[in-house]
Amino acid sequence: MTRFGFHASHEQFAPGELLHIVKLAEEAGFELGMCSDHFAPWSRRQGHSGFAWTWLGAALEATSLPFGVVTAPGQRYHPAITAQAAATVAGMFPGRFWMAVGSGQALNEHITGDRWPSKAERNARLLESVEVMRALFAGETVSHDGRVRVDRARLYSLPEEPPRIIGAAVTPQTARWVGGWADGLITINQPPEQLREVVQAFREGGGEGKPVSLQVHLSHHADEDQALSMAHDQWRCAILGSDVGWELQMPEDFDQVAAYVRPEDVMPHVLVSSDLERHAEWLNEFAELGFEEVYLHHVGEDQEWFIRVFGEEVLPTLRGDGA
Repeated sequence: MTRFGFHASHEQFAPGELLHIVKLAEEAGFELGMCSDHFAPWSRRQGHSGFAWTWLGAALEATSLPFGVVTAPGQRYHPAITAQAAATVAGMFPGRFWMAVGSGQALNEHITGDRWPSKAERNARLLESVEVMRALFAGETVSHDGRVRVDRARLYSLPEEPPRIIGAAVTPQTARWVGGWADGLITINQPPEQLREVVQAFREGGGEGKPVSLQVHLSHHADEDQALSMAHDQWRCAILGSDVGWELQMPEDFDQVAAYVRPEDVMPHVLVSSDLERHAEWLNEFAELGFEEVYLHHVGEDQEWFIRVFGEEVLPTLRGDGA
């Protein structure tokens, strides 16, 4: 049975406020949590970007939810540091932490001053980073000289069970690749036929029998026009295609490019509706595609309202225990 979780957006809320929000989400019936890991927000309008790893410790202590984070080892984070952070969190909260890894975006990674590599190079660097982290989780002393360099690194505080390393993928090509090395897949909402292709590619690439999860961006308001206006205001910068979105370096760059994104262009990247039954239908469609975990991200700023309404009227329907 599909479980439904809450996505905590560090780009949109200050860390303390976000901690309060996620506690409300648990009280409302959300069963899982995940968060972003950005150095900068998508847009100056969003205005936040707390340090995800510090916040995760607080969120796991303040709730009983399992939590994950989408991160990018290799440039902003040395893989040994990512492994140390993940091992510490997993050791403190056994069985409740996972991380999804991707090749990163210039928006967050350019801060090191290093050259921003091509997608092929970033993928190769990511795989090296994953291999380094797995060896560290196994208790090995690791030296490596490749796209990442490691000198006699060892983790001295290890969890009993290493955290799962999930592959983050949007396209079938990337999903097929991560199927060979990841413990599972996480992707984002797309039309059902495209999601089927992503999941099928992951399975064919080596992911058969591994869990698949979905992050869903949505916008709900009692007024349909307001729901669309919220989505356009807060999330138009995040929907730019990978050829552009992976390369821009500053929130101001995203704001400038996204100035030409119309409200209607935000759909279907964000599921916009004033109808709670329509939202439930969309989420049930995702469950029928085989996603074991679905994380809801309401892109609007009124998170408490969203949590209350979905907790009372949508989650019970999805679980089959409400009208």
